[in-house]
Amino acid sequence: MKTQKNWKQQALNYDKYVLTLKEWLIYSGQGVLIVILFSYVFYRSLTAFLILLPLGILIPVSKRKELKEKRLQQLNLEFKEGILLLSSFLSAGYSVENAILSSSKELAVLYGEAGLITKEFRLMESQIRINRSVEKAFLEFATRSGLDDVKNFAEVFATAKRSGGELVSIISHTADVIRDKVQVKQEILTMTASKQFEQKIMNLIPFFIVIYIDITSPGFFRIMYTTGAGKILMTICMGIYMIAFWLAKKMMEIEL
Repeated sequence: MKTQKNWKQQALNYDKYVLTLKEWLIYSGQGVLIVILFSYVFYRSLTAFLILLPLGILIPVSKRKELKEKRLQQLNLEFKEGILLLSSFLSAGYSVENAILSSSKELAVLYGEAGLITKEFRLMESQIRINRSVEKAFLEFATRSGLDDVKNFAEVFATAKRSGGELVSIISHTADVIRDKVQVKQEILTMTASKQFEQKIMNLIPFFIVIYIDITSPGFFRIMYTTGAGKILMTICMGIYMIAFWLAKKMMEIEL
């Protein structure tokens, strides 16, 4: 019972990402800097800074979502290697349980003990030692991960195990299909990486322009910050910028 409780406590829920104190401080600091930048460029007002300051909390929230997605991408990539190793050991004549144990050792060498898939295979080891079936362990892992590739593999694995069919050939074929799918995903991410970097640069261009003109031509934008019409216009400009930022981000979000 104690062993069962231990592996359940170690099981990671990939649907939630918990920021550490250090991450909260870093991203909150980034949020404050962004609010300072917006307040300076669009308003030049301490009041505007205080009003916008609560929006700085959106940065840690946004980063948490981004880090969760990156973790899932890493897990999917590592999972591909895990099932390929599992398939190779099964093809070599290992039993499913021994294949899990051997794959776990190889993954520890490949990704280290801190690797996501290494931890998952270690958890499977713990479950095997308390006589829990491998298919249940995979299905539980699939539920926690939320990844389609893991779910598909777990379902195929469980079906093949129950039916008593050609387990090795079925698992090998499924592993090859998932490998090809993950490789395509990685190629797409690689091709869009440069465009994402360009997008980040373009997001900063308006701020660079305003600051450059302000340095080279002091007072050029003074009317925009000292009159009611100017403040309204700058607020509209900030709204347009935020909409453009959101649209650019959406265009770069490719569903894989």
